[in-house]
Amino acid sequence: MKNLAKKKFTKKKPFFSIITVVKNDEQNIIKTIKSVHNQSFKDFEHIVIDGKSTDNTLKKILHNKKIDFLISEKDDGIYFAMNKGLKICKGKVILFVNSGDIITKNALKIVHKKFVNSNNDFVFGTVRRHYVNDTILKYGFNVKKLHYNFDFATSHSTGFFLKKKFYSLLGNFDTKYKCSADYDIYYKLFIKKKLIGSSTEKNQIIGIVSSGGFSSKFGFLNGLFEECKIRFNNGQNFFIVLIILINNLIKKFFKVFFNIYNAKEINQKNY
Repeated sequence: MKNLAKKKFTKKKPFFSIITVVKNDEQNIIKTIKSVHNQSFKDFEHIVIDGKSTDNTLKKILHNKKIDFLISEKDDGIYFAMNKGLKICKGKVILFVNSGDIITKNALKIVHKKFVNSNNDFVFGTVRRHYVNDTILKYGFNVKKLHYNFDFATSHSTGFFLKKKFYSLLGNFDTKYKCSADYDIYYKLFIKKKLIGSSTEKNQIIGIVSSGGFSSKFGFLNGLFEECKIRFNNGQNFFIVLIILINNLIKKFFKVFFNIYNAKEINQKNY
């Protein structure tokens, strides 16, 4: 690992470790870094893992003197990079805020109270998630839903706070999964380990998630097959996994069909 920034770590053991993963995102990295360092709650460290960017991303990161630790080197994917951050961080609670996403000014303050006022192992924070053609407010969680749908909660790193000891317990992210290793973590934590946690209120927006990202480029079928593999590898019944697979394929078919149909209707009206 090549350390390209001044290593500070002035806090022996901060409450939060915030880890930012980035590669070739010079347009967005600064807004992400600023959102972290503008927090009203200051007991945190910020670690940036850069995948050897070839644009001006690294130059912009180095210009910011508040980052506690920076690694810039080639890696084999986003989960390899996230694991690097987990190996060096010292905080009690981990949050991933990847390039392009931001956290609101009082995010850490709100979530800190959730941990100290109750025996939470994790907290899901409300996020405003942007998609290409839509924006959705995602809040709360329903563990029972996880048995058939990974969209059971905020389900995004920017809104998910977990005590570090549980990442260590699971051996961090399983890098054989290219797109959905976070879902593997969720399944192991909530179905197998049955952790205790809570969520912020609907109006307590913790993060704002940008559209795009690696998962959107991975492709629907690749993502779906990997999610099914995660379920099967974690011991879920084969026939249930098969039903989940078929159900998702059917839903996708009808979604595409109606999109095509609606597009034709609009074209005919315009004509």
